[in-house]
Amino acid sequence: MLTESKKKPKVVIDTNVFVSGLTFNSKPREVLDLVWRGDIEAWISSSILGELEKTLKKDFHWDKEQIKHTLEKIKQKITLIHPKNKISVIKEKDDDNRILECAVEGKVQYLISGDKKHLLPLKEYHGIRILSPAEFLKLLLI
Repeated sequence: MLTESKKKPKVVIDTNVFVSGLTFNSKPREVLDLVWRGDIEAWISSSILGELEKTLKKDFHWDKEQIKHTLEKIKQKITLIHPKNKISVIKEKDDDNRILECAVEGKVQYLISGDKKHLLPLKEYHGIRILSPAEFLKLLLI
């Protein structure tokens, strides 16, 4: 999909995109496939990993082994960072601020999210474009 002459896009993937990509055959799955293949560089924080683990357990009833295996795969392919600066732009859902913190700390170009209520309406934050999985995939094809 990406040519060698292009630099790999740097991204942060929102928890909802991880969950959709891990559980459904969808645009989020295509985004995760780009990560697994090494076509894009992705960053994640421990708070995103924690939210992902909690969601897979509580909402999708994944067992401990399945979650552990998935988190290990993610840690092998995605750079774990520890944001130093707190952000509190989104008052209604503080977890979304953790996503922004990761994106800013990782100095990424794109934050990929399915959050139509809080993150996607921002469109951009500190020079980071906030896109849906479909918008991001479309952008890569241009």
